[in-house]
Amino acid sequence: MSNKINPIEAILSKHSVMLLDGALATELESLGCNLDDPLWSARVLLENPDLIYQVHSDYFQAGADCAITASYQASVDGFSKRGIEEKEALELIKQSVLIAKRARDDFWKGNTETNRPKPLVAASVGPYGAYLADGSEYVGNYGVSDDRLKEFHRSRLSALVEAGPDILAFETIPSLKEAKVLGALLAEFPETYAWLSFSLKNEGEISDGTRLEECAKVFEENEQIAAIGVNCAPISIVADAILELKANTNKLILIYPNSGETYNPETKTWHGQELCNGFDVDSDEWYRAGARLIGGCCRTTPQHIYELSKKWRAPHSIQMAES
Repeated sequence: MSNKINPIEAILSKHSVMLLDGALATELESLGCNLDDPLWSARVLLENPDLIYQVHSDYFQAGADCAITASYQASVDGFSKRGIEEKEALELIKQSVLIAKRARDDFWKGNTETNRPKPLVAASVGPYGAYLADGSEYVGNYGVSDDRLKEFHRSRLSALVEAGPDILAFETIPSLKEAKVLGALLAEFPETYAWLSFSLKNEGEISDGTRLEECAKVFEENEQIAAIGVNCAPISIVADAILELKANTNKLILIYPNSGETYNPETKTWHGQELCNGFDVDSDEWYRAGARLIGGCCRTTPQHIYELSKKWRAPHSIQMAES
């Protein structure tokens, strides 16, 4: 690794917490987008990219220090199933980063707050199973070789890095096998940092059954992995997962759980209720457990991030945009 500064550490050198954004797809659906599609939110890159810009802007307005791009389910293989040639597919993947950067830069031009950092753009890299769109992203047992995973991820990583994000977000990764592949590919882009975030089977195991303890230790010496953590997990188990990670790594720890509802990948429906306490209250426990990057995943909104920003930034410095 060169002398390039870890962008997360740069923020945390001045702030106790780095605030991530919340769900992109949830907000796109609230704006009328139909995401019942194998491309999920990447479909909106094709049909209405201005709405992606709007959602990023809303999260910045709510206080987010980071936008996670609409590239989670964007891949050359996925777009090719829609008849899109490789060149155009790679351009769409790049656009996910460029849209987020434009939203960030436009927001920052009008920013008058002195107590917040310039937000980052994190290029989302979802698991291979997200492309399959068959629920396997929640178990991680794809039955494919490391070479196939490398082939799948390499082109999208190259396109994302070329677009110039501040960091990559390897997120909702269900298996240690795939995480290792991504870690190895990251070395092909030596000037690039990434965070690595797993999905969970329970508070001590990721989705494929590997212990969180092992996952943390595997990447301890990888300087390009800027932070490690958990996302798309139920509120009820994340504090224990943070403690497990904290006990086994010196890396920064991130957490961005779901709203509290439970997803059924077979029926593609949500059940249960949102968390009772509110993100601002629960974030106290997550911080005490060791998390320093905190945000929301599925079913969370700019309001959740606004609650966090009121708690972790100076009072009254951030105001939600009028709805």
